[in-house]
Amino acid sequence: MKNSPTTSNVDPFDLRKLYKYLRVVDVCDAMDGIGYFDIGLMSPEIRPLWLGMKFWGVALTIRCVPANRPMWKLDSTEDIVNAHGIWFKEMGHIGIDHLIQPGHVVVMDSGGGREVGFWGSENSMGTVRKGAVGIITDGYCRDTAEVALQKTPVCARARGRTIIPGRIEVAEVQAKIACGGVQVRPGDIVGCDDDGIVVVPLEVAGEVATHARAILLADMRARRKHYESLEKQPDSTVDFAAVEQYYAQFE
Repeated sequence: MKNSPTTSNVDPFDLRKLYKYLRVVDVCDAMDGIGYFDIGLMSPEIRPLWLGMKFWGVALTIRCVPANRPMWKLDSTEDIVNAHGIWFKEMGHIGIDHLIQPGHVVVMDSGGGREVGFWGSENSMGTVRKGAVGIITDGYCRDTAEVALQKTPVCARARGRTIIPGRIEVAEVQAKIACGGVQVRPGDIVGCDDDGIVVVPLEVAGEVATHARAILLADMRARRKHYESLEKQPDSTVDFAAVEQYYAQFE
């Protein structure tokens, strides 16, 4: 696999393999090292909804805008249950199911609208079933207890309660967007762990991965020595031999 930062025809789904073991902090340090200070560093307000979440993937973007029409009064319980379908039939909807590939991270610009649970426990799980490894929104997610219970990898700025009809519309997909104060383009590499979220521009993602790997391994070796000095049982976070073995296939 070629890791040149100037490679224009690199497959981002192939490149993401280089990020498997990396921490967000390793990648941030590497980006600092090549002069990309604070580039891709998403606002800390956008957080994983449960501890222990970690993913690296390829950005699939959604740009939303506030709806210009309120939802009308529905006539029956059946209609209320089917509110989304009724709204989409009347107003239209741009979906992403046909675009999702295994390894995608769905990143959404919510358009700065009011509270709306665009993402919830059911549609986020459906997106993961299609192959997405993560979902990030600068807006809201609802059903958050279920999202955490399911271990569905959703990061959001806030927890919400309301539904889509009359509040938000998808304007376009797979376009350059802003999310959490950073630019995100289709194909960029996006990562998340307990420390937050970082977006790596595709054109430098190979170079960043190389430097970040060295940072990670140096840290693992140093921490392994502390473990040994303290007679602490080693765990996977200090198993540098396994990480080196994994990356050897890309040399």
